[in-house]
Amino acid sequence: MSHTEKDLVLIEEAQLEHLPACHALVKQLADYEKAPNEVSLTTEQFIQDFKDRKFNLIVATQNQKVLGMALFYPIYSTWKGTSMHLEDIVVDEKYRRQGLGKKLFDRVVQQAKKQQVGRLQWQVLNWNQPAIEFYNKYQPSYENDWLTAKLSKEALAQL
Repeated sequence: MSHTEKDLVLIEEAQLEHLPACHALVKQLADYEKAPNEVSLTTEQFIQDFKDRKFNLIVATQNQKVLGMALFYPIYSTWKGTSMHLEDIVVDEKYRRQGLGKKLFDRVVQQAKKQQVGRLQWQVLNWNQPAIEFYNKYQPSYENDWLTAKLSKEALAQL
């Protein structure tokens, strides 16, 4: 194998061995979003949920090292039918601005087209200007009249 082949970045479906590094990226994202204490998902639960096929995961790797990931899963829209939600694209801080986010997003788009989904949706924080600029290249529509509502595990337990 030549040096360039060895150093090639691969965009591929995640395997079990990628999961600990992907979970570390999730924690890195939480730090970036100023919410490090919000991650309650353990690596073990993340791995189990992956085994149970609760989500799809694409990774960017180089020499078997995970540089980035895209996590998405199927949803259902009463207006559009089968759809897809992109939960996160995360690229390790050391490897940003090298086109990995685009490669990961393009692979998710490829999956959405292959599955003929009614829509691909995601959320982006309104202060995350680099992410907004990244997504704007794809000319998405933003839904400013919808509010995101959540009930935490603790709130659910009290109901």
